[in-house]
Amino acid sequence: MSARRAPRRLAIRPRATVLATGAAVAALTLSACGTGGTSGGSSDTKFIQGKGGVDTVAKGDRKHAPELTGKTLDGGKLDLADYKGKIVVINVWGSWCTPCRAEAPNLVKVAKDTEADGVRFVGINTRDPDPANAIQFEKEFKVDYPSLYDPIGKLMLRFPKGSLNPQAIPTTIVLDREGRIAARALTPLSEESLREMLKPLIEEK
Repeated sequence: MSARRAPRRLAIRPRATVLATGAAVAALTLSACGTGGTSGGSSDTKFIQGKGGVDTVAKGDRKHAPELTGKTLDGGKLDLADYKGKIVVINVWGSWCTPCRAEAPNLVKVAKDTEADGVRFVGINTRDPDPANAIQFEKEFKVDYPSLYDPIGKLMLRFPKGSLNPQAIPTTIVLDREGRIAARALTPLSEESLREMLKPLIEEK
């Protein structure tokens, strides 16, 4: 009888792992494709709420972004560490998300205009079970910067507590040149709002 019980015990663990992952992602998916969300992660966040739904953190209070690596939608590999010394705009999006479609042209325009200022854009595509839909989205809006493919939101869960972490889709997070989380928007951004979000970091010494 012991030989029969062993497979049952082994089968429980993968199911428990799946349930735990699903529960962790649930908090994010509840606010998915919304126009806002709750700010912060704890009393240690020390962010300043700004106009237009953009929150910022003073230079001395910023937390480092997590390690973000993985496959991109085009089948390549991306490691955020390769952007060391650059200002990085991370946009969390999904092809199914109407606000994401609304802000996409603004992201594309500002990405091109700020490249000479040392700004780089990276997407995190999430909740797209079929990457073909996300690839079509990129073609439609002429998105030429890379996006990590993160269908169940594992990468977003890496952001530390007490930081300006992603809590809605779309979310845009900006890292300073030292790889620290400096600003976040939980709403779709206009071109003007995105430029205003980047300007202090471009000018930062």
